[in-house]
Amino acid sequence: MKKVIEVDGKEVGFKATALTLRLYRHFFGRDMISDMVKLKKAYAKAEELPEEATEEEKQEAQLSVLDLEIFENAAWIMAWQYDKEAAGEEPGEWLDGFETFSIYEVFPVILELWSLNQKTTAEPKKK
Repeated sequence: MKKVIEVDGKEVGFKATALTLRLYRHFFGRDMISDMVKLKKAYAKAEELPEEATEEEKQEAQLSVLDLEIFENAAWIMAWQYDKEAAGEEPGEWLDGFETFSIYEVFPVILELWSLNQKTTAEPKKK
């Protein structure tokens, strides 16, 4: 699965395949499935916050530094799979090429690719 979007005025491609999980584990030593589930929950909580929320509610709903790092790592892996040269050797190098990089702009694309890649074509066996 591939998708190209505009980020900070640049065309950026993302790709998710069966290799994505392995690459994520190789580069970051973490389980991408667990990380994506955690990130999806945190993102949904932050998105659902009403405008009239208290400062305490806003603080509680903020994405943590770990959440943001998971997002950046997942985005970089998918960008690296799409174009290794453009993504560079590590996430920091890639992110440094952008003035702004909004999780709210990019995460829906990452989540869509992730979801499409996780679909199975196998039919459940009947007992």
